[in-house]
Amino acid sequence: MTSTHAARDDLGAMVDLPGRPKRVVSLVPSLTEALASVDMAALVGVTDWCTHPEGVPATRIRGTKNPDVAGIIDLEPDLVVANQEENRKLDVDRLRAAGVPVWVTRIETVDEALASMSRLFEEALDWPIPTWLTEATETWAAPSTLSGPRVSVPIWRDPWMVVGPQTFTADVLRRLGCTVLPHAAGERYPKVDVQSLDDGSADVVLLPDEPYVFTAEDGPEAFHRTPAVLVSGRMLTWYGPSLGPARAYLEDLLHPWSTPTP
Repeated sequence: MTSTHAARDDLGAMVDLPGRPKRVVSLVPSLTEALASVDMAALVGVTDWCTHPEGVPATRIRGTKNPDVAGIIDLEPDLVVANQEENRKLDVDRLRAAGVPVWVTRIETVDEALASMSRLFEEALDWPIPTWLTEATETWAAPSTLSGPRVSVPIWRDPWMVVGPQTFTADVLRRLGCTVLPHAAGERYPKVDVQSLDDGSADVVLLPDEPYVFTAEDGPEAFHRTPAVLVSGRMLTWYGPSLGPARAYLEDLLHPWSTPTP
Protein backbone atom coordinates (compact mmCIF):
# COMPACT_ATOMS: atom_id res chain seq x y z
CA MET A 1 0.00 0.00 0.00
CA THR A 2 1.50 3.32 -1.07
CA SER A 3 0.74 6.33 1.07
CA THR A 4 -0.33 9.47 -0.73
CA HIS A 5 -0.40 11.87 2.23
CA ALA A 6 -0.10 12.06 5.99
CA ALA A 7 -2.09 13.82 8.67
CA ARG A 8 -2.15 14.00 12.47
CA ASP A 9 -4.96 12.26 14.30
CA ASP A 10 -6.70 13.68 17.38
CA LEU A 11 -3.77 12.63 19.60
CA GLY A 12 -1.20 14.25 17.32
CA ALA A 13 0.16 11.01 15.86
CA MET A 14 1.21 11.25 12.23
CA VAL A 15 -0.78 8.73 10.19
CA ASP A 16 0.16 7.71 6.66
CA LEU A 17 -3.06 7.72 4.64
CA PRO A 18 -3.75 6.00 1.31
CA GLY A 19 -5.82 8.68 -0.35
CA ARG A 20 -9.44 7.60 -0.06
CA PRO A 21 -9.46 4.33 1.98
CA LYS A 22 -11.52 1.51 0.47
CA ARG A 23 -11.05 -1.02 3.27
CA VAL A 24 -11.76 0.33 6.76
CA VAL A 25 -11.93 -1.36 10.16
CA SER A 26 -13.85 0.39 12.97
CA LEU A 27 -13.08 -0.42 16.60
CA VAL A 28 -15.94 1.65 18.06
CA PRO A 29 -19.74 1.30 17.63
CA SER A 30 -20.26 5.07 17.30
CA LEU A 31 -17.62 5.29 14.60
CA THR A 32 -19.06 2.28 12.78
CA GLU A 33 -22.46 3.95 12.57
CA ALA A 34 -20.87 7.18 11.39
CA LEU A 35 -18.81 5.49 8.69
CA ALA A 36 -21.68 3.31 7.52
CA SER A 37 -23.79 6.42 6.96
CA VAL A 38 -21.46 7.37 4.10
CA ASP A 39 -19.97 4.12 2.76
CA MET A 40 -21.08 0.90 4.45
CA ALA A 41 -19.36 -1.20 1.79
CA ALA A 42 -15.97 0.17 2.84
CA LEU A 43 -16.31 -1.40 6.29
CA VAL A 44 -14.48 -4.73 6.24
CA GLY A 45 -14.20 -5.17 10.02
CA VAL A 46 -16.27 -4.04 13.01
CA THR A 47 -16.60 -5.03 16.66
CA ASP A 48 -19.12 -7.45 18.11
CA TRP A 49 -20.78 -4.44 19.78
CA CYS A 50 -21.40 -2.54 16.53
CA THR A 51 -25.19 -2.79 16.39
CA HIS A 52 -26.06 0.28 14.28
CA PRO A 53 -26.94 0.10 11.53
CA GLU A 54 -28.12 -3.49 11.36
CA GLY A 55 -26.71 -5.78 8.76
CA VAL A 56 -23.25 -4.30 8.26
CA PRO A 57 -21.58 -6.87 5.94
CA ALA A 58 -18.24 -6.83 7.76
CA THR A 59 -16.11 -9.34 9.65
CA ARG A 60 -16.56 -9.21 13.42
CA ILE A 61 -13.25 -8.69 15.19
CA ARG A 62 -14.32 -9.16 18.85
CA GLY A 63 -14.70 -6.23 21.26
CA THR A 64 -13.36 -2.73 21.77
CA LYS A 65 -11.00 -3.81 24.56
CA ASN A 66 -9.96 -7.17 23.10
CA PRO A 67 -9.91 -6.83 19.31
CA ASP A 68 -8.53 -9.66 17.22
CA VAL A 69 -5.37 -7.87 16.15
CA ALA A 70 -4.14 -10.73 13.95
CA GLY A 71 -7.57 -10.95 12.34
CA ILE A 72 -7.57 -7.22 11.63
CA ILE A 73 -4.15 -7.44 10.00
CA ASP A 74 -5.38 -10.34 7.84
CA LEU A 75 -8.20 -8.09 6.56
CA GLU A 76 -5.53 -5.83 5.03
CA PRO A 77 -7.32 -2.58 5.90
CA ASP A 78 -6.32 0.74 4.39
CA LEU A 79 -7.23 2.34 7.71
CA VAL A 80 -8.32 1.38 11.22
CA VAL A 81 -10.39 3.93 13.14
CA ALA A 82 -10.22 3.90 16.96
CA ASN A 83 -10.93 6.06 20.01
CA GLN A 84 -8.66 6.98 22.89
CA GLU A 85 -11.15 6.04 25.58
CA GLU A 86 -12.77 3.01 24.00
CA ASN A 87 -9.64 1.26 22.73
CA ARG A 88 -6.35 0.22 24.27
CA LYS A 89 -3.11 1.92 23.28
CA LEU A 90 -1.51 -1.53 23.26
CA ASP A 91 -3.74 -2.68 20.41
CA VAL A 92 -3.19 0.54 18.47
CA ASP A 93 0.57 0.14 18.88
CA ARG A 94 0.48 -3.48 17.71
CA LEU A 95 -1.47 -2.58 14.59
CA ARG A 96 0.85 0.29 13.76
CA ALA A 97 3.88 -1.94 14.32
CA ALA A 98 2.42 -4.29 11.70
CA GLY A 99 2.21 -1.43 9.23
CA VAL A 100 -1.52 -0.78 9.56
CA PRO A 101 -2.49 2.93 9.61
CA VAL A 102 -4.61 3.73 12.70
CA TRP A 103 -6.50 6.99 13.19
CA VAL A 104 -7.33 7.61 16.86
CA THR A 105 -10.12 9.99 17.81
CA ARG A 106 -10.33 11.84 21.12
CA ILE A 107 -13.84 12.89 22.17
CA GLU A 108 -14.74 14.25 25.60
CA THR A 109 -17.15 17.05 24.68
CA VAL A 110 -19.88 17.73 22.14
CA ASP A 111 -17.68 20.26 20.36
CA GLU A 112 -14.83 17.75 20.22
CA ALA A 113 -17.19 15.16 18.77
CA LEU A 114 -18.33 17.47 15.99
CA ALA A 115 -14.77 18.58 15.19
CA SER A 116 -13.34 15.07 15.41
CA MET A 117 -15.98 13.63 13.10
CA SER A 118 -15.35 16.40 10.58
CA ARG A 119 -11.60 15.73 10.60
CA LEU A 120 -12.18 12.01 10.30
CA PHE A 121 -14.25 12.40 7.15
CA GLU A 122 -12.26 15.22 5.58
CA GLU A 123 -8.65 14.45 6.51
CA ALA A 124 -8.45 10.73 7.25
CA LEU A 125 -11.01 9.35 4.82
CA ASP A 126 -11.39 12.02 2.15
CA TRP A 127 -15.12 11.23 2.23
CA PRO A 128 -17.91 13.82 1.98
CA ILE A 129 -19.26 15.32 5.21
CA PRO A 130 -22.56 13.53 5.89
CA THR A 131 -25.77 15.52 6.22
CA TRP A 132 -26.34 14.29 9.77
CA LEU A 133 -23.07 15.88 10.91
CA THR A 134 -23.97 19.26 9.44
CA GLU A 135 -27.43 19.08 11.02
CA ALA A 136 -26.03 17.98 14.40
CA THR A 137 -23.62 20.92 14.39
CA GLU A 138 -26.52 23.31 13.85
CA THR A 139 -28.67 21.54 16.47
CA TRP A 140 -26.06 21.78 19.23
CA ALA A 141 -25.21 25.40 18.42
CA ALA A 142 -28.55 26.50 19.87
CA PRO A 143 -28.71 27.41 23.59
CA SER A 144 -30.41 25.04 26.00
CA THR A 145 -34.13 25.45 26.58
CA LEU A 146 -33.87 23.81 30.01
CA SER A 147 -32.06 24.47 33.27
CA GLY A 148 -31.79 23.08 36.73
CA PRO A 149 -31.95 19.27 36.67
CA ARG A 150 -29.36 17.55 38.83
CA VAL A 151 -28.63 14.12 37.39
CA SER A 152 -26.56 11.05 38.17
CA VAL A 153 -25.72 8.52 35.46
CA PRO A 154 -24.64 5.03 36.61
CA ILE A 155 -22.85 3.04 33.95
CA TRP A 156 -22.22 -0.09 36.04
CA ARG A 157 -23.38 -1.85 39.19
CA ASP A 158 -21.62 -4.23 41.59
CA PRO A 159 -19.68 -2.05 42.00
CA TRP A 160 -21.73 1.00 41.14
CA MET A 161 -19.89 3.41 38.86
CA VAL A 162 -21.13 6.71 37.45
CA VAL A 163 -20.31 9.16 34.71
CA GLY A 164 -17.74 11.67 35.93
CA PRO A 165 -17.34 15.32 34.93
CA GLN A 166 -14.64 14.97 32.25
CA THR A 167 -16.63 12.80 29.86
CA PHE A 168 -18.59 13.20 26.66
CA THR A 169 -21.81 12.13 28.41
CA ALA A 170 -21.39 14.72 31.16
CA ASP A 171 -20.80 17.44 28.57
CA VAL A 172 -23.94 16.43 26.66
CA LEU A 173 -25.94 16.83 29.86
CA ARG A 174 -24.28 20.12 30.79
CA ARG A 175 -25.14 21.49 27.36
CA LEU A 176 -28.76 20.70 28.22
CA GLY A 177 -28.60 22.70 31.44
CA CYS A 178 -27.96 19.78 33.79
CA THR A 179 -25.65 19.50 36.77
CA VAL A 180 -23.98 16.10 36.79
CA LEU A 181 -23.53 14.50 40.24
CA PRO A 182 -21.57 13.45 42.14
CA HIS A 183 -18.69 15.86 41.60
CA ALA A 184 -15.47 13.86 41.49
CA ALA A 185 -12.59 15.97 40.25
CA GLY A 186 -10.13 14.00 38.16
CA GLU A 187 -12.20 10.82 38.00
CA ARG A 188 -13.89 9.99 34.72
CA TYR A 189 -15.98 7.08 36.05
CA PRO A 190 -15.79 7.05 39.84
CA LYS A 191 -17.04 4.20 41.99
CA VAL A 192 -19.83 5.24 44.36
CA ASP A 193 -22.06 3.82 47.04
CA VAL A 194 -25.58 3.34 45.72
CA GLN A 195 -26.97 4.93 48.88
CA SER A 196 -25.16 8.15 47.99
CA LEU A 197 -26.90 8.13 44.59
CA ASP A 198 -30.25 7.83 46.32
CA ASP A 199 -29.71 10.49 49.01
CA GLY A 200 -31.83 13.17 47.35
CA SER A 201 -28.94 15.20 45.93
CA ALA A 202 -29.97 14.39 42.37
CA ASP A 203 -33.36 15.14 40.88
CA VAL A 204 -33.21 12.05 38.69
CA VAL A 205 -30.98 9.06 38.02
CA LEU A 206 -30.53 8.12 34.37
CA LEU A 207 -29.98 4.42 33.73
CA PRO A 208 -28.61 3.74 30.22
CA ASP A 209 -28.65 0.36 28.50
CA GLU A 210 -24.87 0.37 27.99
CA PRO A 211 -22.23 -0.49 28.95
CA TYR A 212 -24.24 -2.11 31.75
CA VAL A 213 -27.66 -3.12 30.44
CA PHE A 214 -30.02 -1.52 32.94
CA THR A 215 -33.62 -2.66 32.45
CA ALA A 216 -36.97 -2.14 34.14
CA GLU A 217 -36.19 -5.17 36.32
CA ASP A 218 -32.51 -4.42 36.90
CA GLY A 219 -31.63 -0.97 38.24
CA PRO A 220 -34.67 1.13 39.17
CA GLU A 221 -35.43 -1.07 42.20
CA ALA A 222 -32.21 0.16 43.87
CA PHE A 223 -33.58 3.71 44.16
CA HIS A 224 -36.24 4.72 46.70
CA ARG A 225 -35.82 8.49 47.23
CA THR A 226 -34.65 9.51 43.77
CA PRO A 227 -36.63 8.88 40.56
CA ALA A 228 -34.76 6.54 38.21
CA VAL A 229 -35.56 6.39 34.51
CA LEU A 230 -34.21 4.25 31.70
CA VAL A 231 -32.43 6.05 28.87
CA SER A 232 -31.02 5.00 25.52
CA GLY A 233 -27.27 4.64 25.83
CA ARG A 234 -26.91 5.39 22.14
CA MET A 235 -28.65 8.75 22.59
CA LEU A 236 -26.61 9.59 25.67
CA THR A 237 -23.11 8.32 24.87
CA TRP A 238 -22.70 7.89 21.10
CA TYR A 239 -21.22 10.60 18.88
CA GLY A 240 -22.31 9.50 15.41
CA PRO A 241 -25.63 10.00 13.60
CA SER A 242 -27.48 9.85 16.94
CA LEU A 243 -26.01 13.25 17.87
CA GLY A 244 -28.76 15.13 16.03
CA PRO A 245 -31.90 13.44 17.43
CA ALA A 246 -30.26 12.95 20.85
CA ARG A 247 -30.85 16.54 21.88
CA ALA A 248 -34.63 16.53 21.46
CA TYR A 249 -34.84 13.02 22.95
CA LEU A 250 -32.94 14.02 26.09
CA GLU A 251 -34.70 17.37 26.49
CA ASP A 252 -38.04 15.58 26.41
CA LEU A 253 -36.82 12.98 28.91
CA LEU A 254 -35.45 15.60 31.33
CA HIS A 255 -38.33 18.06 31.02
CA PRO A 256 -40.18 16.92 34.19
CA TRP A 257 -37.17 17.88 36.33
CA SER A 258 -36.24 21.06 34.48
CA THR A 259 -37.14 24.70 34.51
CA PRO A 260 -37.70 26.23 31.05
CA THR A 261 -35.25 29.02 30.29
CA PRO A 262 -36.60 32.45 29.26
